Amino acid sequence: MTSPADENLQRWADAVYWQRPGTLQLPASPPLSLYVHLPWCMRKCPYCDFNSHAVSNGGQLDVVVQDRYLDALRADLQASLPLVWGRTVHTVFFGGGTPSLFAPDAIGRLISDIRALLPLEPDAEITLEANPGTFETSRFKAFAEAGVTRLSVGVQSFDDVMLSAIGRVHDGAQAEAAVEEAAQNFQTFNLDLMYALPGQSLAQCAEDVRRALSFKPPHLSLYHLTIEPNTFFAKHQPGGLPDDDDAYAMLDMIEAETAVAGMDRYEVSALARAGHRCRHNLNYWQFGDYLGIGAGAHSKLSFAHKVVRQVRWREPTLYMDKALTGSPVTMVEPVSRRDLPFEFMLNALRLRDGFAMQWFVERTGLPLSALDAGLALGQEKGWLELDAGWVKPTASGFDFLSDLQAAFLPE
Repeated sequence: MTSPADENLQRWADAVYWQRPGTLQLPASPPLSLYVHLPWCMRKCPYCDFNSHAVSNGGQLDVVVQDRYLDALRADLQASLPLVWGRTVHTVFFGGGTPSLFAPDAIGRLISDIRALLPLEPDAEITLEANPGTFETSRFKAFAEAGVTRLSVGVQSFDDVMLSAIGRVHDGAQAEAAVEEAAQNFQTFNLDLMYALPGQSLAQCAEDVRRALSFKPPHLSLYHLTIEPNTFFAKHQPGGLPDDDDAYAMLDMIEAETAVAGMDRYEVSALARAGHRCRHNLNYWQFGDYLGIGAGAHSKLSFAHKVVRQVRWREPTLYMDKALTGSPVTMVEPVSRRDLPFEFMLNALRLRDGFAMQWFVERTGLPLSALDAGLALGQEKGWLELDAGWVKPTASGFDFLSDLQAAFLPE
């Protein structure tokens, strides 16, 4: 069994290893975000492929498990410090699972631990995902008092029939109550909505959108229901799924309705009022860095000559055991030079406003020539606009985003 001193020595050795010379030349570190995964939920949704696990204690998280997980998160963060030493964290995101199952004082303790261990910007955006169930909604004010600055509420739909079809545990009345409570306690908050649901008509989708907009949310995230592998829906596909033409009609309607309401679709799945774009997600899409802690969390960290990805142990009990003994990471590897252009464009092309070409140089350490073939094909297809060092997807490029992104796959 290794001692704490030996473990600290190994962490510093790991940090030195990733600072060794390599083929990339990154002039500076990009902005850094922190993602914290809280993996438990009341019930696993049939469409969900996230690392989430249903609680068995009557829908409430056991306090002993909660406290041990908080200890593991702190240990995980401490083990990661040599890799991000001296860097300021700009945003924090508590995702899941259902983070609002954690007690407000537990979230407060977690935020205090983060502030004690990392330099956090004074106005850092701190987002917590929450569900509309009565149990969680009653905690919204306390989450704000604990230090959460932004709430993301998983409404998905206001229609009881649609909510039942996708296996949600709340109803439309609870969804409306949750939005009202979020608006009272947070200056900025997000609503998650889904469309192309089983049996959903264009009129039903429009009613969902209008009900959401009636609360004047600062931010909306809109997701097309997709059938992901290894989910209940993958094994038992629901009937009545809208076809592609109907789904596109729903998306066109959503964009038109939200534009009239003063919301801008700034990213493929995100719409916001002025001043309310999600800073945490923007950092992902602009190929910033993020440290991910918690069961199954992923990290992307940049060094002078390398970009590195990490993955934590996925199963919560195993993760806690490993993190508490100083070994939270199950996989770490550098992103290969040949894969970096695609990885960058997979994120940056999601932004409707596009990106500065200089960001590519600064955040991959590669020359702009690495993009030449993909940019040429994108322009030839009418998918990209280039203007004074700025790259922007056209309306057609946004419609055929997967094809556009694939233009930057390594040969």
